[in-house]
Amino acid sequence: MSNWIDSGGDEPCLYSARPTNCKSERRRSSSATRWRSVTRLAGALVLVALAAPFGHARDRGQFVNTNADLKAWFDGLRSGKGPCCSDADGSALADTDWDSKDGHYRVRLPRYGSRLEGQPQELVWVDVPEEALISEPNRVGRTMVWPIYGYMGVSIRCFMPGSMT
Repeated sequence: MSNWIDSGGDEPCLYSARPTNCKSERRRSSSATRWRSVTRLAGALVLVALAAPFGHARDRGQFVNTNADLKAWFDGLRSGKGPCCSDADGSALADTDWDSKDGHYRVRLPRYGSRLEGQPQELVWVDVPEEALISEPNRVGRTMVWPIYGYMGVSIRCFMPGSMT
């Protein structure tokens, strides 16, 4: 009978499908695992590098004829909730999609920020909080709203009433 302690039986061993006492065999299996991990990481980086050119922003020319003063005004708009960002983030509303009652506004917006495939977009009425109102005069005349879509639904960051004619 051999001495269990002198034979290395007290060394902690990593669990493997095929237990072994041979240190070189254990080293080889961890080296293979390491190379497998490096290969997976390299493969993932190559896939990201190949997909990156398709995710770039595109200029479709929709803001070519924009007045520089009007753009600067839009970029400086703020409500009590913070900056509204710009005219590109806001949406113009038709007169039928907003109303005012007793000094409070509400707007009709899509329930979700993106359209679900094959389903019509559901519109919901959302009350505009007082702090979302823009207090300066409307230079474009259209009613504008800057909605925020989140996991709790749609909320209003900024609202600028129009002429309602």
